[in-house]
Amino acid sequence: MSTAQPIAAPSPRRRGACPTLEAPMQTGDGLLARLRVGEGRLTPAQLQTIAEQAAHHGNGQVEITARGNLQVRGLTLTSTAPFATAVHAVVDIEQGLVVETPPLAGDDATEISDPRALAVSIRDLAAALGEQLGPKVTVVVDGMGQITRAGLKAGIRLTAIAPQHWSLAIAEQPQSELHESAAAAAVVTVLHKLVELGPAARATDLVTPRASAAPSSSQTIGQFTLASGSATGIALPFGASDSPSLMALARLATDHGIAELRLAPHHTLLAINAPAGFVHDAATLGFITDASDPRTRISACIGSAGCASGHIPAREIAQQLASALPAGRDLHVSGCAKGCAHPRRAALTLVGQAGGYGLVINGSAGDTPQTVLHADQLESAIGPSGQG
Repeated sequence: MSTAQPIAAPSPRRRGACPTLEAPMQTGDGLLARLRVGEGRLTPAQLQTIAEQAAHHGNGQVEITARGNLQVRGLTLTSTAPFATAVHAVVDIEQGLVVETPPLAGDDATEISDPRALAVSIRDLAAALGEQLGPKVTVVVDGMGQITRAGLKAGIRLTAIAPQHWSLAIAEQPQSELHESAAAAAVVTVLHKLVELGPAARATDLVTPRASAAPSSSQTIGQFTLASGSATGIALPFGASDSPSLMALARLATDHGIAELRLAPHHTLLAINAPAGFVHDAATLGFITDASDPRTRISACIGSAGCASGHIPAREIAQQLASALPAGRDLHVSGCAKGCAHPRRAALTLVGQAGGYGLVINGSAGDTPQTVLHADQLESAIGPSGQG
């Protein structure tokens, strides 16, 4: 996957005459643009506009990533700049160092510490480093409330362990415990070390890896109680939606009097102070509203429906197989051997091939399939008595 040059860049999180997005990436269905929406907050009208522009300038496919960013697919060299201009006209887009906090930060009465001020301090102190930092450097500041960023990789992580006390980890390796007054400076010290190593440096270059248990991801689908009000999490099936469905969801939110949506990890949207009927209506549009929905355990790329590399319509097949997937089993449906939607191992992986569907057990899309299946064999292969 090659990376195109970014379009002209204004100051971080400002609208201007020369709008920018992160450097678009060349994929099998055109250019992909990732949008780091300011604070991850959108009004329904803003979401509708982004979906409209995605259809006008791209192929209409919009994704929420595992980290809670928006992605728009199918842009071209000529449509990327007008798309950026249209998006910048309605929503702030963050630039520079990635510093992430949980989506309910500051509103979640259960969090140990509010991470927002610390995150701002880190951004401000790191601003002078500019482009000296590599593009993959990510800082997470997690107050440890109902929705956390545990389970998502971070080069540098601050985790609340007591009010105004934080644990610092580099590449998930614990380093020290700090009072909040010293935490931002400690992070920036690590960033300076990365700058000294060069733009290709990763946090893993600074530590000796040690085996550690992977942190559990928090649930993002369902109801969450805030200090004032509530948040309702719904997810995009396989992390993606077409523009008409997303526009319908935005109109539904408006009809229900919802003023704010927040992008959240694990392909989720949080509706703030949503009335009871919103969940039912969102489900009728095809969005995931129940944490036990088997689609939460399936990863699928766009496949042949929108990617020149895809041999199969991966998301369509994933939808068809969802009801047959046994409880506790995860499935990856990949249009080709690149495995873009889930580069890691899965209990079961179906890989599109010229001659059918390769089945990989306890592996990834690039592994050699144990067998090749035909379309009429798929349900039995992933079911309770199947090969997984």
